[in-house]
Amino acid sequence: MNKHFYLLGVSLCSLLFSYKTQAQGCVAIRSTGNACMLAHPDSTDHNKWVFATNARYFKSFRHYSGTEENKDRLKQQTEVINHTVSVDFNLTRILNDRWSLMLDLPVISNARSSLYEHGLINGANKFNQRHSMHSFGIGDMRIAAYRWLLDPKKNTRGNIQLGLGIKLPTGDYDYQDYWYNVGTNGAKELRTVDQSIQLGDGGTGFTIEANTYYNISHNFGVYANLYYLSNPREQNGVRTYRETLTPRLANEAIMSVPDQYMVRGGFSYAMNNVAHGLSVAAGVRLEGVPVHDIIGGSGDFRRPGYVWSVEPAINYSTNKYSIFVTVPVAFVRNRTQSVTDKENTVKTGTYTRGDAAFADYSVNAGIAFKF
Repeated sequence: MNKHFYLLGVSLCSLLFSYKTQAQGCVAIRSTGNACMLAHPDSTDHNKWVFATNARYFKSFRHYSGTEENKDRLKQQTEVINHTVSVDFNLTRILNDRWSLMLDLPVISNARSSLYEHGLINGANKFNQRHSMHSFGIGDMRIAAYRWLLDPKKNTRGNIQLGLGIKLPTGDYDYQDYWYNVGTNGAKELRTVDQSIQLGDGGTGFTIEANTYYNISHNFGVYANLYYLSNPREQNGVRTYRETLTPRLANEAIMSVPDQYMVRGGFSYAMNNVAHGLSVAAGVRLEGVPVHDIIGGSGDFRRPGYVWSVEPAINYSTNKYSIFVTVPVAFVRNRTQSVTDKENTVKTGTYTRGDAAFADYSVNAGIAFKF
């Protein structure tokens, strides 16, 4: 196998670790885990393990309804601010040069600062006080199997990998913290935290993936990845307390269990003319929560929406390990109209669409070891 082609393949696959999406602010895109580690077809020992750990951080604070930012929220200091740090621990077993198995478990830490969730006395905010809520723990675990469709020994310039997996509801989806100045007497009360900082979604889901790359020259190539999580469960039974904001949000009193998706693609350039070294990549990335699930109902409360980002990346690989950093920077953010928004539009005769807080960018970094 041409070593330059192998370098680009490994670099591109290593970069796939970066798309463990955790919530883009209030649009709850949860950690999903992915592995893609190309086994060198010249090797006679394919039975290897790959351990990867990768972290993501972002701060969401810009409120969008549709594609329009509500800049008054920042001026009035009424914005919701989410800080999220997620770390995925990913173990992959390479069975041969075609097949691999993956187990992924995220650990997540969230902090949410807001005004509107605190100081609600009989549905009205009387205190105008900002407080924070937090969540910490493991997220939803995922197990997946991957297969390269083409023989890597014969197809050295490019390949396509498909993956099928199951996501288990191991993350707490009814995490609670204190809401302040609520109830009839203005005391603090232990309640469910917002959907955007829940550790899991409460559903058993199924994932499908497609990862592909093609090397145009000895050090320049293209890549593309697709990921979709189908959650057949419609709602998880957890109360949102949104009906306490206004009676018209009674149809948003329970949390939905939404699908989610990610698509990315771009170019990669290898800086070194050896079988390991530095590579850089640049592409675009789309991630989001759909309005309607492909299987099951789509009612109850969710914040559907999507983010388009430009995604520069840098990766360094050797025969034993790979290190990467990516920084997706958002250029389109859209909080789309949910099923409950549409229901309320029909009931009131007034177009209704909720808002959501989005980040400007996220920082992703990780390292993978082969042993």
